[in-house]
Amino acid sequence: MHKFIITRSKSAIIVIHEATTGPGHDLKDFLLKQKIENLLFIAHPLIFIKDNLKKSSRFELYKKGKLLRKGESFHWQLPEYLLYVKDLIYTILWSFRFIDKCDHFIGSGNLNAFAGHILKGLNRASNVIYYVIDYIPKRFSNKFINNAYQRLEKFCALKSDWTWNLSPVMIEARNKRWNMEFPHQRVVMHGVHFNRIKRLTFEQVNKLEILYMGALLKKQGIQLVIESLPGIRKILPGIKFTIIGSGAYEVELRKLVKRLDLDKQVQFLGYIASHREVENRMAKAALAVALYEEKPDNYTYYTDPGKVKNYLGAGLPVVISDVPYIAKVIEKAKCGIIVSYNKNEVTKKIVKLLSNQKELKKYRQNAINFAQDYDWEKIFYEAFNV
Repeated sequence: MHKFIITRSKSAIIVIHEATTGPGHDLKDFLLKQKIENLLFIAHPLIFIKDNLKKSSRFELYKKGKLLRKGESFHWQLPEYLLYVKDLIYTILWSFRFIDKCDHFIGSGNLNAFAGHILKGLNRASNVIYYVIDYIPKRFSNKFINNAYQRLEKFCALKSDWTWNLSPVMIEARNKRWNMEFPHQRVVMHGVHFNRIKRLTFEQVNKLEILYMGALLKKQGIQLVIESLPGIRKILPGIKFTIIGSGAYEVELRKLVKRLDLDKQVQFLGYIASHREVENRMAKAALAVALYEEKPDNYTYYTDPGKVKNYLGAGLPVVISDVPYIAKVIEKAKCGIIVSYNKNEVTKKIVKLLSNQKELKKYRQNAINFAQDYDWEKIFYEAFNV
């Protein structure tokens, strides 16, 4: 087993499927800060989101922390499955073109990690890290394709020098599926840029503001918060709900706001490209929501949602449904509250916390204390130095 000491590494390749900024980008920032000599960052569009079909694969090449060159692939218009083959080919070609041999190949997702194994077999990569952001038992509706996907996932988890899992639930689910224990598994949970967030004092925050940040999808439960607002407003007339993000469900959410006459209570800020700006805007609110549908096939059950750590890092206690593993950890640390996925429960718990300023202040401080342990630099340093 190789011992990874990142400060002695000279080159790395990171390959992700990209929708918005995520752990792969944070890993890139970490390695650049470490002044790694050569870094190739490859991002393929996440075509699970249909809008990304308009985008092309891209690369960034860094030398000693400085961007040396960047570029895009030809924009192929192919069936979904062939686009994944295209991604694999571009990863191999760009890796051969720009990096003689990398110390670490980090592939986010099984297809990208598999590219690393091809390169390792060709003596172009020393170590392959399989970075599991989403573990999805049923990724494709086609049984044959889904079975092939799961066997590739098994191969990468079995053969990689390390597998980084966002939660222990991923490890448990994989072991159970294949009735075996996989070697070289690590839990590398989602982090937060704790030190760069401009947190406010408790006196400065908007104590009646609820906030949501992320994709606007039905499964995220944003509509449940909106439906709870009339009841909350009866007890807390000054209540506000701020929504940061965009997505397919936005039209329906706006219709719901109009129907419930909540135009003065709900504000849509849309998608904000700068993550720093998002972090600092979050810090102005009193409370955040992360509601997930309690369904057996909800892949959030297996992962560690990034928005939750960002909320906590900004000092926001979280009202969260009991779907992701982190929910019970947060409740135990008293920096969030678990709620059932229904309007009455959401109304009751939000009113209870926002009505008690002393309790709200305590939960806010607990959130900050909790998030300190999840700074990205600490997480990645510990992940590499094993």
